[in-house]
Amino acid sequence: MFLTLATDLAGVDAPASDFGFLLHKNPARPQGIEVTGGTAHVFYPDATDERCTAAVLLEIDPIALVRSGRGKAQEGFTLGQYVNDRPYAASSLLAVALGKLFRTAMNGRCDARPDLAARPIPLEIHVPALPCNGGAELAARMFGPLGWSVDARPVPLDPEIPAWGDSRYVDLRLTGVLRLADALNHLYVLLPVLDDAKHYWVGSDEVDKLVRAGEGWLGTHPEKDLISHRYLAHRRYLADTALERLAEADGVELVEEPSEEGSVSLAVERRQTVAGVLRELGARRIADLGCGEGALVGELLKDPMIGELIATDVSARALIGAKRRLHYNDLPDRQRERLRFLQSSVTYADHRLAGLDAAVLMEVIEHVDPPRLPALAKSVFQAARPAAVIVTTPNSDYNVRFPSLPAGRFRHPDHRFEWTRTEFRSWATAVAHDNGYTVEFRPVGPEDPEVGPPTQLALFTRVAPEGAASAAASTRDRRDAGEVMS
Repeated sequence: MFLTLATDLAGVDAPASDFGFLLHKNPARPQGIEVTGGTAHVFYPDATDERCTAAVLLEIDPIALVRSGRGKAQEGFTLGQYVNDRPYAASSLLAVALGKLFRTAMNGRCDARPDLAARPIPLEIHVPALPCNGGAELAARMFGPLGWSVDARPVPLDPEIPAWGDSRYVDLRLTGVLRLADALNHLYVLLPVLDDAKHYWVGSDEVDKLVRAGEGWLGTHPEKDLISHRYLAHRRYLADTALERLAEADGVELVEEPSEEGSVSLAVERRQTVAGVLRELGARRIADLGCGEGALVGELLKDPMIGELIATDVSARALIGAKRRLHYNDLPDRQRERLRFLQSSVTYADHRLAGLDAAVLMEVIEHVDPPRLPALAKSVFQAARPAAVIVTTPNSDYNVRFPSLPAGRFRHPDHRFEWTRTEFRSWATAVAHDNGYTVEFRPVGPEDPEVGPPTQLALFTRVAPEGAASAAASTRDRRDAGEVMS
């Protein structure tokens, strides 16, 4: 089976041959790796300053595939496990090969050309023989919403005998201006989806793969239900889990979060921004309060300078999901020793969280009923009292920029409120004043000149010694008592 990726890097101040840096494969040296049932090769038919094409050739040995246990025979057709289209047609075998060949590129990392990896580039992809259970129209429905121009032409059963009609294969050509990492993840997920088959057993770990590869695009894809069910071999309980995680992932915003073409999603930018603030603070002992399924925790684990990381959530199910997502049991001992999971509510004091360098409430406060916010402030800023607190929450002023969000609706059905910039600043300033903290505000995501950023961030820094904090608390208590008496 065969696939090509090409670019001329038009509009980019770099020779087209720099494509090899993005793919982490030298155009001057063909490479190959062993995969299940065969060998995957990468070579460059052309690599000039004007155009660069990388070709992936996957050689499959049907006998080796059967011996590995991955070539399943169709019922009543024993030879079907040896005589089939697997060596010739793009399938999950090719998707796995892409994942192994270009793992670093799929993660969007290129130390040699980081600016090029982060920006959209012109791309052309050609898959000459793609099994498509749904025809050319389905291929367009899958790739079109992702920014691709789709040319999917049915392959005739026999060009010499038109009366036989078309086969189930299409000759697929995609053109677009996208980040290479996004393009590779699209192929990784959608090749087996269009084939509607996989060459290996599909278990719960495939949910992790789907959510990871679909980050930033699958949750808002109009065909996400079909994609999830096909990718997970029509196992409904797995598909339901994947859809729930896609809905709840990265801040639980269900509407599309607009960003500049080719840039990272707002969810990723939010995590990276929070991690950057923690690095700026030099925080070594950190709690992620309301961690959900561990997206931020996974980001923070990458920082070797963090000595202790506590992930809390009121939901035991969420903590189990976080452990599964982070592959906690498979982490090296040193990593596991840095990480603790605690079932805890942000509205109740928890002595286990006292004395930390920083606490993070990322997209958490909007899930708390407004009458419970004073309890949240007390448990975080008085009982736990970390040196710094980072709070992010949606900016409701920005909601008008979401075309799919009806007026007056929240971004997620579980949100109890969504604050404007003025409302958030008022609450945060009062909390800081009452508890001996200072507060500064920062944008997260592209800042609109009229409605501000899509996410707003408050950084609280403790400045008062414990004695002054107690005095501030006494002053607050006397003020509250006076209000009650009046």
